[in-house]
Amino acid sequence: MITVRRGGTLSDRDHRLLAVWAATCAEHVFPIFEAALRGDDRLKHAIAQNHAWTRGEITMRQALKAAAARSAARDVSGAAKFAAYATAQAVAVAHVPAHELGAAAYAIRAVQAATSETGREVAGRRECRWQREQLPDEIRDLVLDDQRLRNHACWFVFDC
Repeated sequence: MITVRRGGTLSDRDHRLLAVWAATCAEHVFPIFEAALRGDDRLKHAIAQNHAWTRGEITMRQALKAAAARSAARDVSGAAKFAAYATAQAVAVAHVPAHELGAAAYAIRAVQAATSETGREVAGRRECRWQREQLPDEIRDLVLDDQRLRNHACWFVFDC
């Protein structure tokens, strides 16, 4: 099956790789959320659903229900809120592949918000570079092109 993506096409395999990478970005900032709400497993459950979808164990609709992790954002503020949004965006990749950038951008915002004001820019760039190191070769060019084209819509966090 081929997915139409902003006028182009995306193979199922690459769609799933985008979801895995988005989940990796979100998981990287779990400690920020967990520090704010100890014992709250909504984000971990959501990412588990994302992984189940990438393995073909559940449908896109079932995975999308886990995007309700966004509700976790209502219970926190600052960096933890951005971490919850990163997770919700990662799970939403099952429905709309372009949410991969939302997951990455919110994860960068979470790191920035968890850092002192003087270190935010450096921390954000470090997180952006870490995310890029996690990119599978098969989708690297696609994601880097998305970041270049949509950086303005993502708070310019991909300037790293």
